[in-house]
Amino acid sequence: MSWSKLKQQLESFLSPTLAGRVEYRATGYRYSPDKAGLCYISVDKKNVLNMSDKTSSIRWYQTELEIKNDPNIQIPISDDELEAVRKETKGTVPEERLNVIARNRKVSVLSKELLSAQAALSKSNFVATANKFLSTSIEESIESDDILLNILALIDRRVGKKRILNMGDMMKLKHPIVQYFYELRRSA
Repeated sequence: MSWSKLKQQLESFLSPTLAGRVEYRATGYRYSPDKAGLCYISVDKKNVLNMSDKTSSIRWYQTELEIKNDPNIQIPISDDELEAVRKETKGTVPEERLNVIARNRKVSVLSKELLSAQAALSKSNFVATANKFLSTSIEESIESDDILLNILALIDRRVGKKRILNMGDMMKLKHPIVQYFYELRRSA
């Protein structure tokens, strides 16, 4: 779907209280492949959520090291996780190392999850997520872990004021940008 049609459909679902305040914008450079396209959501003519196609390096390894080296982060290891490591190593690893191996595996998984939650969105990601939003239910979009789906659902006209007010506790667990759009919709 072309950007203009996608934008038109997304704007048709905007809450009437936010119409004119929230805009979807995109730029692209047809003949210059080294120039990245930009996509952003603006509120009252200010860019609030920027998404760009710039290639971002893989930072999960750095995040993993930061988590491993931070003494304040306590990562509990269950007996099942220790037993899984014990079975994989066939009992050849000393008991004190099993805990270190299990913790390192868990840290690796947690750091990848953390990075994906903080990942910079891209224009192509926005288009794919917007198409997904248009084809799924509002309930799925609200309950999703995807930041962009949450935002699009919160500013949707199909979500009523009563429902917005009842989401307060759930929104405390969401990303700060999702909380921003929740407060925007709640105050509108």
